[in-house]
Amino acid sequence: MSTKNTKIAVPAALLSMACVQGGASIAKQLFPAIGAVGTSTLRIGLSAVLLTLINRPKFSRFTKQQWLYAALYGIGIAAMNLIFYMAIQRIPLGLAVTVEFVGPLFLALVLSRKLLDVVWALLACAGILLIVPWTNNDIDLVGLGLALLAGTFWAMYIVMGGKVSKVMEGKDAVTTGMLFATLLIIPFSIWDGAIFQVTPLLLLKGLGVAIFSSALPFSLDFIALKRLPAKTFSILTSLQPAFAAFSGLLFLQETLTFMQWMSICCVVAASMGTTIFSNSK
Repeated sequence: MSTKNTKIAVPAALLSMACVQGGASIAKQLFPAIGAVGTSTLRIGLSAVLLTLINRPKFSRFTKQQWLYAALYGIGIAAMNLIFYMAIQRIPLGLAVTVEFVGPLFLALVLSRKLLDVVWALLACAGILLIVPWTNNDIDLVGLGLALLAGTFWAMYIVMGGKVSKVMEGKDAVTTGMLFATLLIIPFSIWDGAIFQVTPLLLLKGLGVAIFSSALPFSLDFIALKRLPAKTFSILTSLQPAFAAFSGLLFLQETLTFMQWMSICCVVAASMGTTIFSNSK
């Protein structure tokens, strides 16, 4: 991995995380009105519309392989977002993101070929273990389970993002993936029914969520995924709990304990380690 690629990819990944966690904080404020499913539908659907209008992909030129990869990429996007929103409806944002990170962390361990990679992944794992309130019986176990399941699809999103980036232009892949994600989530939205209660004000907030949580970060992720190995991107995203914690504090007044802040230090150290030593042999 060249130094030039790293200079582009790492800032793109960091900005993506800042956007998506800020957007998640806004999205959580929509839950009382339209719930997790309705909010997910607004986020994904409006993002798909915006990206299609801006990028205007030439669908007629896509090959079967491109359609297949884009579809799997879109499934990862839809499942990851819908299940994650269902999780943060039940548990704090910082906790949900940390538990969700088990997916990318497991992916990083599976793809590791050097002992040093395992060290950074285990350090991030220690952070996850520290942030989970093992002695707190008030934490919703269903919420924790949903966050863990969302992490599985997060790993799928990373893998398919890397694959589709090799066969499609970034703007075409992101746009097509979001369209597939919209098609997947629409039946859940119709079944839920809350989307039909959307007002102009809620639609405006949903547009903000769509821009900051999907359209912009997924485009930035694509830049990073095209230039970073999947294992490096996976551990780098361990910064997500830190961004989530600060977003929860700023926008939702969700505070963390000293032990939870220590866990964030662990995952930040893991991210710095994997970035600094990514070129080592």
